[in-house]
Amino acid sequence: MGDAGRRKVAIVDYGMGNLFSVKHACEHVGLGAAITSSWRDVLEADAVVMPGVGAFGTAMETLRKLDMVDPLRQVAASLKPFVGVCLGMQLLMTESLEFGRHPGLGVIEGTVVRLENPVGPDGVQKVPQVCWNRLFPPAGTTGAWSDTLLDGLPAGAFMYFCHSFYAKPSDPRVVLATTRYGEQEFCSALRSRNIFACQCHPERSGLAGLTVYRNLARMLDD
Repeated sequence: MGDAGRRKVAIVDYGMGNLFSVKHACEHVGLGAAITSSWRDVLEADAVVMPGVGAFGTAMETLRKLDMVDPLRQVAASLKPFVGVCLGMQLLMTESLEFGRHPGLGVIEGTVVRLENPVGPDGVQKVPQVCWNRLFPPAGTTGAWSDTLLDGLPAGAFMYFCHSFYAKPSDPRVVLATTRYGEQEFCSALRSRNIFACQCHPERSGLAGLTVYRNLARMLDD
């Protein structure tokens, strides 16, 4: 898997995600990346990226069919960098309330909930949120992004979002960044041990997004 001599990133393919955009971003910063549906590749990789766009329940059903649930939990329990993007972030949570109640991977305690009638200056905002929006460190924190995949980004950095639901961690200490959509503020990035996850799409966010993948490459070289 991947190219000899380069750190190997497994990009989890469960049929729902911007897989080739993520692969291109990884390769742009010098990582050897492979799109895979094999749990063996996931366990053997130096880092794992789980992207995704779509329905939570369908995604979890596919991961179960691929025998990927336990391997992903093993990665989460290891020291290996594990990155969740958009739906990939949501799947890390305990459960989702999208079209019913669905159990997630249970790696991060919390619930996935809907953006409910976010009100902006011109009235109720559209859901899904499909636009560029900004990341901010949690209020009252200093240097929150140091030594994380957001290291080097300024407060208020713009990233691309496309989602109707968001992850709501039970422990506020894992919240790495917040974003405001209308009057509603939500967790847009989190960090817990070796796990980093974001609701935005770094692979579609230009130079700011590439900073995330460049920090991943740097982390693997340390």
